[in-house]
Amino acid sequence: MAIYQRGKNWYIDFTFHHKRIREMVGSRKDAKKIIAKRKTEIVENKFLDIRKDPEPVKFYDFAKEYLQWAKSNKKPSTYTRDIYIMRMFDKEFKEKTIQEITTWQIEKWKSKRKEGLQAGSVNRELALLKHMFSMALKWRRLKENPAKDVKQFKGETRRVRFLMPDEIQRLLSNCGDLLEGLLKPIVTVAVHTGMRKGEILSLQWAQVNFEQGIISLFDTKNHERRDIPMNETVKATLRAVERKGDLVFPNRSGRQIDGVPLYFAFHEALAKSGITDFRFHDLRHTFASNLVMQEGVELNDVRELLGHKNMAMTLRYAHLSPRHKTRIINILDRVMSQNPPQADKVVQLRP
Repeated sequence: MAIYQRGKNWYIDFTFHHKRIREMVGSRKDAKKIIAKRKTEIVENKFLDIRKDPEPVKFYDFAKEYLQWAKSNKKPSTYTRDIYIMRMFDKEFKEKTIQEITTWQIEKWKSKRKEGLQAGSVNRELALLKHMFSMALKWRRLKENPAKDVKQFKGETRRVRFLMPDEIQRLLSNCGDLLEGLLKPIVTVAVHTGMRKGEILSLQWAQVNFEQGIISLFDTKNHERRDIPMNETVKATLRAVERKGDLVFPNRSGRQIDGVPLYFAFHEALAKSGITDFRFHDLRHTFASNLVMQEGVELNDVRELLGHKNMAMTLRYAHLSPRHKTRIINILDRVMSQNPPQADKVVQLRP
């Protein structure tokens, strides 16, 4: 019997009645104990008696188990998104057991979802489904993951929708008393800082430093601290917000505002402003795009403000920069002027 590690998981590997058997275990220490147990079971002819298939479990019931795990192990915003996506899964798989679901059924579901959604949205749903079955495998509820070989859609185009300054002012003027008067300051902070929705809704006064002029974010998407400088608009906006507890933007009960009332209030303001095809997250694009379009603003500075780990995400705004491509192409000027080509020098290429 062998013990090996693959990724973070440990496995035992042995042959029984000419059949190879592999089991995932918790740790190397657990593996040694289970090997000893399996040897005893084989000697006593009890191994086959306990190697039964997992008990059938309805997808709906397993989804509840998974969400219970997600509530303790994922960020609140991610957990909320999982609940929403799970409702989509129920329509397709609710009456099936997780053991009955096949790779082909998942492929058909994926194609059906693509008819009404963008590739990126389907990919995010598929990622959750893959993780669910992966956890079912880890918890010994499945013998194999039916979503393992289902590929995500390729060629996802990253959407960049943003507002120009006059549209921003029109939107703010139509926020009015929506969301008990909090929608306008929330949108203002989003447009002037580039903060994500979850970062704004969970913002506490302890994170706002008016003296230093910064907002400090600790629970970010990348799990790294990010300090955001406040301009005068943000300072004035936050100073005008009435303090009712630890949260900067609490609901009537003093708790964090739920995404649903924010969604309806925000889209009501959009409708009044005549703005279509726009999401709350596009306020972050609005922040970045309007910055990039200004002379003297470097893409790396925008990257740091947005909290991107690398430049790849920020480059989606590069086409808006009036100097970015010119600056790059001018590098060739410098290279050529330092090493002018020699007309009398011919390079022979070998066949």
